[in-house]
Amino acid sequence: MAMISYSTVVVALLASFMICSVSANFQRDVEITWGDGRGQITNNGDLLTLSLDKASGSGFQSKNEYLFGKIDMQIKLVAGNSAGTVTAYYLKSPGSTWDEIDFEFLGNLSGDPYTLHTNVFTQGKGDREQQFKLWFDPTSDFHTYSILWNPQRIIFSVDGTPIREFKNMESQGTLFPKNQPMRMYSSLWNAEDWATRGGLVKTDWSKAPFTASYRGFNEEACVVINGQSSCPNGSGQGSSGSWLSQELDSTGQEQMRWVQNNYMIYNYCTDAKRFPQGLPRECLAV
Repeated sequence: MAMISYSTVVVALLASFMICSVSANFQRDVEITWGDGRGQITNNGDLLTLSLDKASGSGFQSKNEYLFGKIDMQIKLVAGNSAGTVTAYYLKSPGSTWDEIDFEFLGNLSGDPYTLHTNVFTQGKGDREQQFKLWFDPTSDFHTYSILWNPQRIIFSVDGTPIREFKNMESQGTLFPKNQPMRMYSSLWNAEDWATRGGLVKTDWSKAPFTASYRGFNEEACVVINGQSSCPNGSGQGSSGSWLSQELDSTGQEQMRWVQNNYMIYNYCTDAKRFPQGLPRECLAV
């Protein structure tokens, strides 16, 4: 009995040091948290849809919490006249001093492009927005949106192309999310007071219900269970080239510059009027 108990403990300890890498089944790995039936999981757990009508939107969250990870999701956004709608896909910790890493897709009139809004919050402080137009129609097919979050940096990517990097510059006084476990959340909701052209264009409810579709959720992450990380030492000692130590190589840097030069429409780091006392420190260090 002692040997069996010891072996069980050893197996459990070894398992606790494994980095979770899972192609998710929505029925197993997420829960629909609001929407009164407007969120649906079908195709044996391979497809999830969220819908929005005038009464309510809908949303879901991951069952796991992460302290660093690479999270991928394939999303097909609301087609047609999506003005006033927001499809959000993000990582967030609970509490009043939360951390958060955001993708938000701001709808628009038929034929006009979505705005992809990104932001990073640390201890409840954000104001780090960068916005983009996409170089494809995000409503005609699924596209992959990825958040890579490791102790050194956060990288936002679209179909494998990096669009934004937020580096850990704590040594220069910039807050960086590294201590609070976060869940993955996604929601489809009405934000007609600000989402499209600053709220000038309202939601056309005759087009409801609006629907966004999801598949291909993949989590390669340090999963936190009962306060313990599945990664050694809590922050990961990934092998060379793994997401835990990943950085942009010269090709990735070139791809990101291409996106930012051609498709970025707002960058907080160049908005001097917004910061009359001086740009944030991380902007000056770029």
